[in-house]
Amino acid sequence: MTDATTRAAELLKEHRESIDRLDAILVYTLGERFKHTQAVGRLKAEHDLPPSDPAREAQQIARLEDLAEKADLDPDFAKAFLNFIIQEVIRHHKKHQE
Repeated sequence: MTDATTRAAELLKEHRESIDRLDAILVYTLGERFKHTQAVGRLKAEHDLPPSDPAREAQQIARLEDLAEKADLDPDFAKAFLNFIIQEVIRHHKKHQE
């Protein structure tokens, strides 16, 4: 291998190691987030509150879009990602109310 190819392979390995660490952070962060949303779901069920809160969801989406722009992340992707999470949370909340 040429020096440039060897260096490229080293850089690729470093990037992949960083990606693997970040994936672990994302998974553990989502796990922690869902522990809290599960607790919220139980509270809502105990107090006969609706499983979704459209006003809160709209605030969160706007907040995430702002954070995404600051983080140089595509706001449309961030919005789609949060919408996916919100739908999963609502699904969990509805299970608590069954």
